[in-house]
Amino acid sequence: MVRLSGEFRVAVIGVPNNSLGTPDGVSRAPAALRRAGLVATLATLADVSDYGDLQFAPPSTERDTRSGVMGLESLVTMVVAVHRAVGQAFSERRFPIVIGGDCPVILGCLAAARDVHGRVGLMFVDGHEDAWPPHQAPTGQAADLELGFALGRYHARLPKDLATLLPLIGSSDVAILGARNASELAEFGVASLQGEVEFYNDAVLRTGGVQEVTSSVGQRLHDAIGHWWLHTDLDVLSQEALPTDFAQPGGLNWQEFAALTGAALSGPGLAGWDLTVYNPDLDPSGVLAKRIAGCVGAAIARRALS
Repeated sequence: MVRLSGEFRVAVIGVPNNSLGTPDGVSRAPAALRRAGLVATLATLADVSDYGDLQFAPPSTERDTRSGVMGLESLVTMVVAVHRAVGQAFSERRFPIVIGGDCPVILGCLAAARDVHGRVGLMFVDGHEDAWPPHQAPTGQAADLELGFALGRYHARLPKDLATLLPLIGSSDVAILGARNASELAEFGVASLQGEVEFYNDAVLRTGGVQEVTSSVGQRLHDAIGHWWLHTDLDVLSQEALPTDFAQPGGLNWQEFAALTGAALSGPGLAGWDLTVYNPDLDPSGVLAKRIAGCVGAAIARRALS
């Protein structure tokens, strides 16, 4: 593979957060993916600057009674740190790759992208919709809530440092790909975002062609908005492909995920990418970490050449 370091600049940003309030699990993902060769793989393709892991308040299982959010201080300080780091990447003309941890990293990512580009779109690739009303969410973990916050919902009771950033996006600027938790939402009486945002569950993605749907969505976001962010929660994959903390039926296989990320990364207008919810505790051999690193490298190779 030809090295493209002089032409394409990348910043790798580790965010070792875990919205379940513990210092294990997905919070170990940035370190595990580095050990699996993620940064070394990217360095064969681009000029890479590894910003290391961000620092923020430690996780907590305490649920804030006003906002309904568990580990609120950790969430707020994490979002502030991600906002700053992604903003630094943009100022250095680098393409940010943010490695969680879990999904609320997108709040800082979108804030930084909006600072630079104004209005920004979001391709939200996730096995869940993540827009629960905080007090209805089973645990209050922020990884169930971040898309709702980004859309400007439920933020009146959040601390000022976070509330003043919101909303980050409008519903017309979001496309959800791969979410498949509609039955869970219905069980708890929570409205789905289907019908409000562009929406493709895993079955619809497969029927339309994962690569074709992803390319079409990316092109639409570019045409309508200009710049957009790619969020990928690895629980969009099936449990057979990648065990995660919140098992549910269905999901993509690795070939489909590679087609999706490759199509997204080669599309116009993409501002940055976050990758979340790999739990190295469920991958003791590290073989899946290597597969993730290879998948990221293949997608970035397409981006560098696009």
